Amino acid sequence: MKIKTLRKIVKIDEEKCDGCGLCVPGCVEGALQIIDGKAKLVSETYCDGLGACLGECPQGAITIEEREAEEFDEEATKYHSEQEKGDTGELPCGCPSAAVRQFARQEVTGAFRGDEPPEQSVLRHWPVQLSLVPPSAPFLHGADVILAADCAPFAYAGFHHDFIKDHALLVACPKLDDFPAHLRKLTDILSQSGVNSLTVVRVEVPCCAGLVQMAKQAIQLSGKDIPFKEVVIGINGELKS
Repeated sequence: MKIKTLRKIVKIDEEKCDGCGLCVPGCVEGALQIIDGKAKLVSETYCDGLGACLGECPQGAITIEEREAEEFDEEATKYHSEQEKGDTGELPCGCPSAAVRQFARQEVTGAFRGDEPPEQSVLRHWPVQLSLVPPSAPFLHGADVILAADCAPFAYAGFHHDFIKDHALLVACPKLDDFPAHLRKLTDILSQSGVNSLTVVRVEVPCCAGLVQMAKQAIQLSGKDIPFKEVVIGINGELKS
């Protein structure tokens, strides 16, 4: 049984919290996560009570209170923080595609058809590879999510306009990637991030059906009632369904 002592610790006002997720990277100990659309203290032992996250909350939903709580465990926090960094895909090379980023795009009109490419990309966030995306990523909160097979964006010419626009994007391959690891990650995302809907965009080949299986299992394991849709791209690049 863990001993509780009177000490300072963060308090989150769920009425004020809008789940923006800005506090999560502000807590270097990894004590905060977005769960069911709200910031949560995942463990009292990870919070040092110093309040580095306070200034990151635009809603003023985080304060410091003094109450009985489990003691801050520096060793456990260090291990937890290292695990969280590994989960977000922070690579030694500092690859920008592995860092969580969200950015605005100008409105793009028209679709990508034939010899008329779009003016610019409509991608609004990094990372996109499922293995690199943390469940706490702010771009997932309340989002309509596209889970695309790796080959789908190459097969379908209108992928940016028809599927990335106004959606959060996750990319995976059910044949070449670690299926159990992807299933765990997708389950965590669906259970913690307040995802609005999930659409799988796959290519019309047997191995791609595994992505649909993964998505349905993850929805079931998450315990959430998340609308699901499957879109199939033909091997010649046509939209099948």
